[in-house]
Amino acid sequence: MKQRTTPRGGMAALSLAMLLASLGTSIANVALPALSLRFSVSFQQVQWVVLAYLLASTALIVGAGRLGDLMGRRRLLLGGLLLFAAASLAAGLAAFPLLVATRAAQGLGAAVMMALSMAFVADILPQERIGRAMGWLGTMSAVGTALGPSLGGAMIAAWGWRSIFFLLAALAAAAWALACHSLPEDEGSRPRGKAGFDQAGTALLALATASYALAMTTGRGHFGAQNAAWLAAALAGGAAFVWRQRRAASPLLRLDMLRDPGLSGGMAMSGLVAAVMMATLVVGPFYLARGLGLNMAEVGLVMSAGPALSALSGLPAGMAVDRFGARGMALAGLLAMLGGAVALSLTPAGWGVPGYLAALLMLTAGYAQFQAANNTQVMASSGANGRGLVSGLLNLARNLGLLTGAGAMGTVFAAAAGTDKLATAAPEAIARGMHAAFAVSAGLIALAVLIALGSILPALSAAVGREARRDAR
Repeated sequence: MKQRTTPRGGMAALSLAMLLASLGTSIANVALPALSLRFSVSFQQVQWVVLAYLLASTALIVGAGRLGDLMGRRRLLLGGLLLFAAASLAAGLAAFPLLVATRAAQGLGAAVMMALSMAFVADILPQERIGRAMGWLGTMSAVGTALGPSLGGAMIAAWGWRSIFFLLAALAAAAWALACHSLPEDEGSRPRGKAGFDQAGTALLALATASYALAMTTGRGHFGAQNAAWLAAALAGGAAFVWRQRRAASPLLRLDMLRDPGLSGGMAMSGLVAAVMMATLVVGPFYLARGLGLNMAEVGLVMSAGPALSALSGLPAGMAVDRFGARGMALAGLLAMLGGAVALSLTPAGWGVPGYLAALLMLTAGYAQFQAANNTQVMASSGANGRGLVSGLLNLARNLGLLTGAGAMGTVFAAAAGTDKLATAAPEAIARGMHAAFAVSAGLIALAVLIALGSILPALSAAVGREARRDAR
């Protein structure tokens, strides 16, 4: 295939890769009831169809980004797309035990696609357009999340559960062909196999992150002995990873990178706000159904408003970053999120759906703005040879935040409601739980605001100092 690199075609390939990575999760969620009936397995067993994908994509995303830096981002991205396509095809043909294995392989492909799509932007676009590109990739991720349930439900009803995996395979093959045609060759890269790649460090980080993910998702909201054991394994894996990085000749992650306030602050803020956004998915359905008395169709309609707004606001958010600067727009997004979280923690049930929806949309619009700005700022400060690793770290922070939010916000919600039988709890108890969960969320966002101010104030001080010295001359 003759290659003709074009920014527009390259962004189309990266956009499709990002959409597929999020669609791979959301489209499979809606298939769980059909899979449980088809293979006569329990909920605890069938949930591994989703969990295997999430664990693989979370645990391996940093290693995928680093490997892309070493062997060439284009080469590895093409391999990730091929792996995703092949695993999707195999999933559509598999029986249950093999289905879980193929979903893990899909997750590995998704890790490559997520890490390298963001890292590739600076290779195909000028600096002044990176913000809108990051906003657009955020839009594609939101579209994949929002589209999955409706598209998957319609396809399962018409052609059965296997059709959703065949669709993913076809789309991944199309993305591969487009990437082959449009993405530039890796400048100065050469096949180096695993030279310089810290396999032991990658394995230890994967162990730590996978153990943490299991600690947050096992037990369905009840933190017990099994959760504690997984958390202990995560801490042990993390300690072993740090020990390895200090001694490895070619570490996966130079620990001194985390002393950079731009990277460490960006990762911390990304994790905090992701935990808050997960609260809307954990708490929202119960509040809408039990607290406000909506039926399931109405709940789905209200819940789709957030992803729909994210999809619509991603590109404008990126354009605002390009025009006004990443630091200021990141803070503006966080302040909008803080206003939305405070509103959700105080909104009376008597205000009904309009009151809930207004606060939710403020929170969601702020998140879209923050993501575009934070991703732009962190990626712009990374060197050309380390963009894959930095992108992997950013995505890891976001995924860990989502997992933490799923576990922690569910626990806060149930504790404040005074019952773990939320499906039958009184409306007053559900409203009390919702207010408590978003009060905690507001606290998390306030912490993110303090981190953002910690990076903005020194930058402003330096700029004022430069201006004063210029005037003095």
